[in-house]
Parts: sequence; C-alpha cells; structure tokens
Amino acid sequence: MKLMENSSGDQAKSGYLPLIGAILLSALLVSVTVGIFVEWTINRIYVPVGNSLQLRYKGPLVWTFGAKMAKPGYWSEEGEIGIQREMRGPGRHFYCPLWYERVMVEDVEILPGQVGIVTCRVGSPLPDGQFLVDGKLGETTQKGILRQALGPGRYRVNPYGYTVKIVETITDESSGQHKYSGWIDVPTGYVGVVTNLTDIPHLNRKTGIQSNVLPPGIYLVNNYEQQIDIVEVGFRECTISVDNEKEDDGTQKVDDAGEPYIADTSQGISFPSSDGFTINMDFTAIWGVMPEQAPHTILTFGNVDQVENKVVRPQVESICRNNGSKHNAVQLLVGTDRERFQSAIQEELATVLHDKQLTLLYGLVRHIYIPRQIREPKQAAFVSDELTLTRQQEQESAKMEGNLREAERRVELESQRVKADTERKVAAKTAEGDKTVGEIAAETRRLVAAIAKETATLQAQATLALGEAENKGKQLIEEAKAQRFQLAVDAFGSGDAYNEWIFAQGLPESLDLKLIYAGEGTLWTDMKNLGLQTTLPVTK
Repeated sequence: MKLMENSSGDQAKSGYLPLIGAILLSALLVSVTVGIFVEWTINRIYVPVGNSLQLRYKGPLVWTFGAKMAKPGYWSEEGEIGIQREMRGPGRHFYCPLWYERVMVEDVEILPGQVGIVTCRVGSPLPDGQFLVDGKLGETTQKGILRQALGPGRYRVNPYGYTVKIVETITDESSGQHKYSGWIDVPTGYVGVVTNLTDIPHLNRKTGIQSNVLPPGIYLVNNYEQQIDIVEVGFRECTISVDNEKEDDGTQKVDDAGEPYIADTSQGISFPSSDGFTINMDFTAIWGVMPEQAPHTILTFGNVDQVENKVVRPQVESICRNNGSKHNAVQLLVGTDRERFQSAIQEELATVLHDKQLTLLYGLVRHIYIPRQIREPKQAAFVSDELTLTRQQEQESAKMEGNLREAERRVELESQRVKADTERKVAAKTAEGDKTVGEIAAETRRLVAAIAKETATLQAQATLALGEAENKGKQLIEEAKAQRFQLAVDAFGSGDAYNEWIFAQGLPESLDLKLIYAGEGTLWTDMKNLGLQTTLPVTK
C-alpha cells in the first residue's frame, strides 16, 4: 500500500516538470520580447545628418542621491553625473532616458569666406597674462579662446563646453592703419605683414610685427591672436614736376627754341645755382618695397603711402637741391657736368633709400629749366658749333660719295673682265669635255666589238661541244640497249628462247587455246564447226 502511494507521488511530480519548463520558457520569451520592444521604442533615438547627440548622465535609478557629481565647470568622467564631452554622430543610438538626458544639437556650419572663433567654457583657468588656449576643438582642458580658428566646414560642437562665433573679414582702423583678421585673402602682388597680439610659445614668436611675411593666398586668422597688414610690393613711380603753360587746344606752349613755358614753379623742384640763377627741375623716382622690406615699412612708417610722402618726395627734393646748388647754370644745361649731376643724385638717393630698407630702381632727371638769358646764348653757340660740324660732315659726305662712285666704276670694270674670262674658261672646258666624250665613245665601241667577237667564238665552241655531247650520249644509250639484249640472250641461253619469252610477255592474261586437228583439205570446214567464222577475200 505504501509502495503504491510513492509511485503516485512520483508520477504527479513528473507531470509538473514539463509545465514548469513551458512556463519558464514563456517567461523568457516574454522578457526578451519586452526587452527588444523597450530597446527599439523607448531607448532608441535616431540622429539625422547635420545633428549630434549630447548626453547627460543622470546616475543609477535607485542610488541617484549617492552618485558622484561631476565637478562644476568640467566634463563628467566615467560614472559621474553630468554632461559628457563626447557627442554622438548621425545614426541610431540606444540610451535609456531613465539614465541619460538626450539632447539633439545642430552642427555648426562655417561657409567659405567665414572663420569660426571658438571659446572654451569648461576646464581649468589659464595662467595670469594668457587668454588663448592651445589645442583642438573637443580636446582642450583650459578655459579661454582657442588659438586655432575654424575654417569652412561642418563641426560637431558641444554647446555646454564651447561657443563658436562666426566672423568674416574683420577690419581694425583704430590705429589709423587697415589691419585685417578673420578670412584674409592676400592677392597677387601683395604680401601679408603679421602682427602678433600675444606670444605664440609653440612657434617661439613674440608679440609685435614679425619678420616673415605671408605670400599671396587665403589665411584664417584669429583676431585675438594676430592682425595682418596687406602691403603691395614691387616698384612705384614718384614724379615731381612743374606745371607748364598750355595752348588753347591743350598742347604744351613752347618758345622759339622749343623750351616749354613754366606756369607754376611751386609744384616742381626749385633751387638756386651756384651763380645765382633760379633753376627748376622735373624728377621721377622708380622706387619700391620688396617683400622682405615690408615688415620694416609697416613698423616704421605705418603703410606704404606714408613712405612716399614722408621719405621719397622729401629726400628727392633735398638731394636735388643740395647737388644742384653746387653747379652753375651752364653746367646744368649740357655736357658731362650735367651727366655727373644726374649720376650723383641717383647714387645718393639709392643710398638713402637703402638705409631705410627701400629699393630704388631708377632716379631720372627728366628736365632742367634754365633761365632764358643763360640758355639762348649757349644754345646759339651750340647751334653754331653744330652747323660747323654739319658743314664738315657734308664735305666729308661729298668726298665719300666721289670715292663711292669711283669704286662703283672699278667694280663694274672688274665685273666685265671677270665675265669675259669666265666665258673663255667655259668654252675651253666645253671643248675639252667634248673631246673626252668622243674618245670615251670610240673606246667603248672598240671594246664592244672585241667582246662581241669573243662571245661568237665562245658560242661556236659551246655548239660544237653540245653536238659532241649529244652524239656521245646517243652512242652510249644504243650501246646500253645492245648490251641489255645481249645479257638477256645470254640469260635464256639462246636467241630463240629469248624471242619466245618476249612473245609470251605480249600475250593477254586470259587466253583460250584450242587444238584443232584437221586432215588435208578439211581445215576451213573444221573451223566453221568450232564457231570460227572466217571470211576469205573474194577475188574477182
């Protein structure tokens, strides 16, 4: 009885096991299904292109009050409550909203012609006297303005730690000069002179104007770090000249000697000569600033326009006056004294500009206005001298022309002589050539006849040899035939045997032989009986 009760209990327990397994499997499937549903509905967040996902960790659900908080003004580290440094890019992300605060942030887009100035708001403060932060966006550890400016493009910027100010070309005229920052375009023919507003330790550069210039190109300049002066390099023209009187039609008014009249002497260079006459002069200087001279120009004069007003024009006027006052009026009119005067001015001006780190290409004295009472007698004497020289040259020209005509006649006579001599030599050469041709032709005919005779002899010999060879060949063939028959006869033992063998060789392979015996006078009749019809010719 007891045994039966135990058996019933075991059967009941074994019946519960499949049921428990099914319940557990169902619970597992329900848990997995619920987990997948929650993951793809509640936890899933999709970030579209052009946006990023900012995450703030809120701590564990149960122990929130005991969780560690991130340090104010810093990014949250692993396990700390606070905003995380790294942002998630476009795509699907799975973060439970119970543990994370999820904020969609639009990316910062910087267009061509724009520059992004970034300010970091988290991290440790900078040392005293510094306000620029080294490092890249998203990697800095100190507060302040980032030294690196952002160029055109799309950037993932966490707004908790960074702000981006988009600027274009910034012009600063507070110092009376045009200084640029932001988007800088240095055109061809210009260079950029860099002014550092603060030290750049990693490049070992100090505050102030730098000796290295920027060649033509596009540059992104942080307006808190640098400013750029765009300087035109190359040569320029500086002309100082008097105002001349004009005719009614606008042309220049001149006197009898072709010298222009002066309307206003205040515009040109005026100085007294050593003999007390007032001299006016026009002067042109071709000067310029080379790329390596641009920083010194900006540091010393502010801009290139000031160089012409403060250096070039005053130096030209001063040097011309000082050198001009050492010469009298006649020396400045013509001759080697005037050439020395111009050379002295150019050399001195080049030296002065070189000391100020400027370059002079040419210094040209364009015109010197000499008083009429000095100029006209000197010009008259000069004209007289020139007329004398002209007459002398005319006489020399006439003499040379006579020599030329005589030389032309000599050339013509020599030409005729050469022509006659040439014709004679041509005739002699022609006759000599004809004679040579005749001799060659006769010799050729003789050689042809000799060769023809020799050819005929050789042909006769060849014909004779050919006939003899043919006869000899026929003889040998007949002898070979006769020898063959003789050998055949000898082989058969007699001539009759050989003939019989020849006869047998000529018989056909199928031969029907019949032996007929006939008596005298019965041959023809017997042939008829054998089927042999013989027709005898009938004689008429």
